[in-house]
Amino acid sequence: MGTNKFVKTLIILCSVLVFACSEREEMNNPFYTSYQTDFEVPPFNDIQDEHFLPAFEKGMGEHNLEIQSIIENSEEPSFENVILALERSGDLLNKVSSVFFNLSGSNTNENLQEIEREISPRLSQHFDAISLNPKIFQKVKELWDNVDKLNLNYEQKKLLEENYKRFVRNGSLLKGEDKKKYADINQQISKMSVQFAQNLLAETNSFELILDQSDLTGLPEDIIDLAGQEALRKAEESDNEQDKNKYEGKYVFTPHRSSMYPFLTYSTRRDLREKLYNAYVMRGDNDNQNDNKKIVSKIASLRVEKANLLGFKSHAHYSLDDKMAKTPEAVYELLNQLWTPALARAKTELIEMQNIVEKEGHNFEIASWDWWHYSEKVRKEKYDLDEEEIKAYFSLDNAIQGIFTTANKLFGLTFHKIDNIDLYHPDAKVWEVRDKDGSHIGIYIGDYYTRPSKRGGAWMSTFKDQSNLDGRERPIVVNVCNFPPPSSGKPSLLSFEQVTTLFHEFGHGLHGLLTDVTFESLSGTSVTRDFVEFPSQVLEHWASEPELLKVYAKHYQTGKTIPEELIVKMVESGKFNQGFANTEYLAASFLDMDWHTLETNEIQDTVSFEKLSLENIGLIDEIVSRYRTTYFQHIFSSGYSAGYYSYIWAAVLDSDAFAAFENSGDIFDAKLAQNYRDFVLEKGGTEEPMVLYEKFRGQMPTIDALLEDRGLNTQPN
Repeated sequence: MGTNKFVKTLIILCSVLVFACSEREEMNNPFYTSYQTDFEVPPFNDIQDEHFLPAFEKGMGEHNLEIQSIIENSEEPSFENVILALERSGDLLNKVSSVFFNLSGSNTNENLQEIEREISPRLSQHFDAISLNPKIFQKVKELWDNVDKLNLNYEQKKLLEENYKRFVRNGSLLKGEDKKKYADINQQISKMSVQFAQNLLAETNSFELILDQSDLTGLPEDIIDLAGQEALRKAEESDNEQDKNKYEGKYVFTPHRSSMYPFLTYSTRRDLREKLYNAYVMRGDNDNQNDNKKIVSKIASLRVEKANLLGFKSHAHYSLDDKMAKTPEAVYELLNQLWTPALARAKTELIEMQNIVEKEGHNFEIASWDWWHYSEKVRKEKYDLDEEEIKAYFSLDNAIQGIFTTANKLFGLTFHKIDNIDLYHPDAKVWEVRDKDGSHIGIYIGDYYTRPSKRGGAWMSTFKDQSNLDGRERPIVVNVCNFPPPSSGKPSLLSFEQVTTLFHEFGHGLHGLLTDVTFESLSGTSVTRDFVEFPSQVLEHWASEPELLKVYAKHYQTGKTIPEELIVKMVESGKFNQGFANTEYLAASFLDMDWHTLETNEIQDTVSFEKLSLENIGLIDEIVSRYRTTYFQHIFSSGYSAGYYSYIWAAVLDSDAFAAFENSGDIFDAKLAQNYRDFVLEKGGTEEPMVLYEKFRGQMPTIDALLEDRGLNTQPN
């Protein structure tokens, strides 16, 4: 049947218009061209939600063509035409991914969440198709089998090794239906991990404790001000007058830690403390649309199947095979070594708190929601130390000065505020980092305040990683936290725990900034999970050092330096409540390992499994695991499965490392600092972690310094 001229013309016209629109879209998509911005910071003002999916699709298409080109290369496989080609591939995909997944964690919205649900399984499928392609793997394997004949330097050899291991660990040795099954499992896990995280954010944001003035007894003024601001914010965001009216003259507290912990610490209303705390610990376990129980049990089951396909008894055996720990047995050995003294100390702390309850004339037993309130009373009684008095010396700006001073005294780094770079949120700040000789090191972004669009916790990430392969590429590092925003003319005032968190994340940041390697795949924090926490945790030690406190801890109103007597009290109380802190952490680590040492893919009853896990270690009722299963984001959506132990594993290293500085007589010892920079921070993942540690420290670490740091070698006074 023929087509008349009109229809033909219409078809041609429509084709031209589609092409023109497509071309215009490409021209307008900021990901398709080099960033024309200072230091190549992503042009956030130009990036719109609708740019992501097309960029992801184009990026995957380009990546596929690059992989196919490697496969079709008829030349003899070489480091250059296989490994370097792989390293250079996927540039656009990496570019859009770095922006998207940073925003999905720190400044999400419904559009981004929908894109994440769609793109995450597609990305999983995309990378599985590469790792399961026998033609590309054969080329990598041929090179690895002949590695000793290739005349590679240590960094090139490490890159080849990591590529080979990645292919093997991602199923390249699987045959037939097992490959298809493996890819299907990965897609399922990817979908459910995204859903887990989105459920958790929704659940956290859905609960609010709306209070009258009469409900605020015991709360400090700044905490009340923040709660009043939260009520005003919610009123402004409400769509109707009825919702707006319910916040008028009210105060709002939420399960976000920056809101909850101060309330638990100071509120004299035990009934309200219980209500807020239970809202926090029941997240994902309310049998509603945001329930995570079935999701986590299914993820755990699928991980067993995946591990079995790859020849491992459990997910933990698979996960730990390429970590420092190597085996689940080694992890359990460390956890058990610390559990007994930690729990014993926690029980002693509980007795001290119960004594205060009785002194006050109450007849109730301490419960989990009481721990913060009564531990603060014990601290005041034993050390005459008030958290509110401490906070006055730790405004966020002062604490930032503290981390910058530490980096300057250790490594000679300077930080220069930049005001003319547009970022993804008004709260974010940016600095240029320069070396001691004035040369450009990288860009540091700080995004510190809590908000509903940001997931909980604190983390470090990058918008661009360092490499020297094709010119000197300098990193763009971001630290994201959830600190309270300024209120009623007061700056953001931090608890010392929050100050420590800032130092921790900045330690990760320095790892990302100071790395100096050839290949992006090995740069910065691209190290084993149980080593990556070492640089972050070792920097925490400097936060409480009197020498540094006198530099950065200044009263937000008077500008006076923190008094010597307050420093003494802080030092003396440094090991306070460590029984509780270590017990709740170790309980979560045991829970993680128990979920991931399962050797059956039978679906578990999540609540019963968790209960049995914690009963087996003898966790007391007065302490809840730092993370319950249904909101354990580290292990079900953030890459720490069978890896939450990493913090305590790294703590052995960081305590031992800082002991070296202390023993030198100078916590800023120039030689030690240079060794640490040379052999740890700059090296990224180019050598085995323990090799790097020994080069820096000159010896293997011992657990002695950790036990001393945490006061677990003695009972409290």
